[in-house]
Amino acid sequence: MELALVDAQLLKKMFLAGAKRIESKKEIINELNVFPVPDGDTGTNMTLTILSAAKEVARLEEPSMASLAKAISSGSLRGARGNSGVILSQLLRGFCKVIGSCEEIDTLILAEACEKAVETAYKAVMKPKEGTILTVARAGAEKAAEISGEVYDLAEFGRQVIEAMQIALDNTPELLPVLKEAGVVDSGGQGLVEILLGVRDAYLGQEIPFDTVFEQKASDSPKGAANDNISTADIKFGYCTEFIILLEKEFLMPQELEFKSFLESIGDSIVCVAMDDIVKVHVHTNDPGLAIQKALTFGQLTSMKIDNMREEHNERVIMSTESKAASEEKKNEEPKKKYGFITVSVGDGMNDIFRSFGADCIIKGGQTMNPSTEDMLNAIDKVNAENIFILPNNSNIILAASQARDLTEDKNIIVIPTKTIPQGISALINFMDSETPEANEEAMLEGIAAVKTGQITYAVRDTSIDGHEIHVDDIMGISDKGIVAVGKDINDTAFDTVKKLVDDDSEVVSVYYGADIDEDSACKLADRIMQEFDFVDVEVHNAGQPVYYYVVSVE
Repeated sequence: MELALVDAQLLKKMFLAGAKRIESKKEIINELNVFPVPDGDTGTNMTLTILSAAKEVARLEEPSMASLAKAISSGSLRGARGNSGVILSQLLRGFCKVIGSCEEIDTLILAEACEKAVETAYKAVMKPKEGTILTVARAGAEKAAEISGEVYDLAEFGRQVIEAMQIALDNTPELLPVLKEAGVVDSGGQGLVEILLGVRDAYLGQEIPFDTVFEQKASDSPKGAANDNISTADIKFGYCTEFIILLEKEFLMPQELEFKSFLESIGDSIVCVAMDDIVKVHVHTNDPGLAIQKALTFGQLTSMKIDNMREEHNERVIMSTESKAASEEKKNEEPKKKYGFITVSVGDGMNDIFRSFGADCIIKGGQTMNPSTEDMLNAIDKVNAENIFILPNNSNIILAASQARDLTEDKNIIVIPTKTIPQGISALINFMDSETPEANEEAMLEGIAAVKTGQITYAVRDTSIDGHEIHVDDIMGISDKGIVAVGKDINDTAFDTVKKLVDDDSEVVSVYYGADIDEDSACKLADRIMQEFDFVDVEVHNAGQPVYYYVVSVE
């Protein structure tokens, strides 16, 4: 029988199914990325973003629509990674603004929520680009608005909305020439469609095996020992019990339902996932022996783990309280300084360079793993300053930094939109302690505009882009404007890249060599640059970054 409404419990299941779906498809989505570089790709970023929300959602045993909306919105906002992840978090945020005040959802509410989702996401992006996840989301919202007064069956409503989004996704190469050249659709749009396909499957009653990190973390439930804001008296069931059953008899749906019912009679925070010939079990109970005895009727047990949550809670609270007190005492003793700096970096040498220019907090990450909004918020909390400059040093991290800025109320956060490591270094060099925050922001922006960057790495897939035919393991030189050189030799490709960046106004070339390059090779590249361009000074730095053989700046 078709349902006409969606309540909070069903929506929870649908959301987790969407998270599960994109997690299973993330590598396929990663393959759609235009640039064939070994980085933190769209599928990974969107998956980590929605899993952050899914962990919050999975903890809600009896959700209301309001608590569910809060968990989805807050979890995705704080966990957002990369541009696609931030846009996804804003879509979810807008959607939750509407559903949070409802008891149940019908097609009219869905249409309104979709419209609010798209409106919120477009506002979050300074220069929205068509042919992206935004285009696909808007197509769905427009279709929802069109049919909301005509189609009241939710299954049919969802089918038409997803179909409209798929059509828009298929058309993204016509809106973005770079997609057409590479022969792919937009990866963010594909990720959004995958999420909704998972949501649809759960609504239609398909069984979804939630054997992912957000279900396995059920022991992090607010009723467990990890929550420091409750007393041990509030822990109704004291033992976190986990084990795996190696099945020796049938464990079909009737047996699974009967076993789950038994676990519910002796505890809560139930996770029971059957996969082929094993069953993963998690339960909070006051009598672990009863759960174990029942499980033994189905087969042998392995990976058994029983924790006393009340005892762990007391130890955790004591340690946490002492740590927080020491931290707060230290903060209170130190007056806030006027300026602080947070920068994203990777590689011991590169980290040291940033510290030498005054960086207070370094977030490890960048191209290979984009830090989340929560990573940014944690860094902001650590820096004891009135005005804090954030240097993302990657175009795919700027939105997460901006989102952290918008979520911070007690400090003045200024995001300098640095897209590369050399831009971040230039920004710090142009800072003047005697100037106002506004004057420094202007000077830092001028500084990054004067830097040209080249990055040398290898291709992870075959593609065609920027007029280059690229094959797996080719060496690529990537400038601020795209791929400028392709070759088989690292130093030759690096030199060809520098040749595209240097002009008559250039004065300094800085070569930052990575973990896979030795000093001798870097010096040979520097000598070659000096011989070709005798009017520039060349500096060589051991930065130690992974993935990128060289990062080169030209000023």
